[in-house]
Amino acid sequence: MRHFLDFEKPVAELEAKIEELRRMTDPGELNIAEEVAQLSEKAERQLRNLYGKLTPWQKTQVARHPERPKATDMIAGLITEFTPLAGDRAFAEDAAIIAGPGRFEGEPVMVIAIEKGSDLDSRLRHNFGSPRPEGYRKARRLIELAGRFGLPVLSFVDTSGAYPGIDAEARGQAEAIARGIEACLAAPVPFIATIIGEGGSGGAIAIAAADVVLMYEHAIYSVISPEGCAAILWEDRTMAAQAAEAMKVTAQDLKRLGIIDRIVPEPLGGAHRAPAVAVAQLGEAIAAVLAPLKTMTPEALRTKRREKFLAMGQIAGL
Repeated sequence: MRHFLDFEKPVAELEAKIEELRRMTDPGELNIAEEVAQLSEKAERQLRNLYGKLTPWQKTQVARHPERPKATDMIAGLITEFTPLAGDRAFAEDAAIIAGPGRFEGEPVMVIAIEKGSDLDSRLRHNFGSPRPEGYRKARRLIELAGRFGLPVLSFVDTSGAYPGIDAEARGQAEAIARGIEACLAAPVPFIATIIGEGGSGGAIAIAAADVVLMYEHAIYSVISPEGCAAILWEDRTMAAQAAEAMKVTAQDLKRLGIIDRIVPEPLGGAHRAPAVAVAQLGEAIAAVLAPLKTMTPEALRTKRREKFLAMGQIAGL
């Protein structure tokens, strides 16, 4: 059964009627095909109207949709011969980050991805997409490995943030994230990051300080979750919608501000309605931006990447 968000209730009602008509065994005088076609057209119009004017908070809900394609779906749809590598060679393996070499359109690449999980068992196994220090150290290890072997890096980001537990802090969470960002900026190979769902805080940028940052149309990217921001500013998490508006978390706002480089369109109604189409569209976007990066020297890549991030937030004339 499809999961509908609160603001999708009008569409849910129409699609329930369509499903009911399709299950009818005795239509009587009713022309089912015609009625279904009319309702389907009405549902599509309603969906188009809803998704044409989503608020930042509604986009946050879409980015968190339980049926939205996850990092493993991106790997399955875009990467062949993927070989996951485990461990940070210091403490442990962290299943929240899936990483290893594979092939994108036949060319060898290194993949770094944060996986949230799609059901309770996988979410627990992947710690709901909140990496611990060992996950970030594994990512850094493989980014450095990619540099040694000349493999472009493709990262897929979907996290509400790094794991905030006491054990993670004790093992150097902040240092691991900082070293991850350092490895991203120092990589001598093309680096493309994609925000596929949530891009939360340093937990996201640790594997997203890339040459090109892509972002799905209905994904979000921010320094803190809207709920966390509301709790700090207003001491009231129910103000999350207002926080999302003020924080400029959407792809459209971030493209205008120069934080991301390109918006990847999603199927009507969000990536969760047609995951295969969404993955294919991302593949086309990655291929388009990867080609020119492959012609650049390691020195040029590093210089341009550092200049890009240093320029963020600068005000002309100051």
